[in-house]
Amino acid sequence: MNYIKSIGVYVIMLKSVFKKPQKRKIFWEAVFREIDDLGVKSMGIVAFIAFFIGGVVAIQTALNLEDPIIPKYLIGFATKRSVILEFSSTFIMVILAGKVGSYITSSIGAMRVSEQIDALEVMGVNSLNYLVLPKIIATVFFYPFLVLLAMFLGILGGWVSAIATGLFKKQDYIVGVQLDFEPYLICYSLIKSVVFAFLIATIPSYFGYYVKGGSLEVGSASTRAVVWTIVMIIFTNYFLTQMLLS
Repeated sequence: MNYIKSIGVYVIMLKSVFKKPQKRKIFWEAVFREIDDLGVKSMGIVAFIAFFIGGVVAIQTALNLEDPIIPKYLIGFATKRSVILEFSSTFIMVILAGKVGSYITSSIGAMRVSEQIDALEVMGVNSLNYLVLPKIIATVFFYPFLVLLAMFLGILGGWVSAIATGLFKKQDYIVGVQLDFEPYLICYSLIKSVVFAFLIATIPSYFGYYVKGGSLEVGSASTRAVVWTIVMIIFTNYFLTQMLLS
């Protein structure tokens, strides 16, 4: 019953979020600030993880292809498919759910327990629109660029691992990357990233906005927000994969 109530409150929250902003200048200033806080400041961790995971995938694939009959270019092909299909759009979003989700919940939750949100409501400001909509726009429009960056660096990491380890030739790896290239797979990953970005922006905002108590409750809400955001990303990923690739 509590889950049904929470879903209803979440839907009602989204209805208030998408009302027309009151002051356009202030709204767009908030959007660019959120792009910096939620997107640009996450580029470092995304680049680091993408590069080394791409290298690990290539090395593990090479170590499991010991049969000389199997062509070595399949290492590049498998790395490309793994990075584009799941790693860049799902694994990276799970990482961002932990990093960004906890930040969103704690920042909004701190405003709630310190009564700053109540002050906004007293002044006649739609607090949900003011606090949440810039985060949605920032993540939905910027996170696809992070996914593209993760794709490029993941594949590059696999190429560098060929040079660093000598387990396979870089020429074979490049042939595998170019083999059977399907642009739709990139579109598939970008579509998933937009949906996941929306979840990352809204679910932690819900937990932060409706938190009650003090700093301890804000910390607890941040943990639950991250857990539920990751759960919904995995759950949604299952159905998106079924719909978009079947």
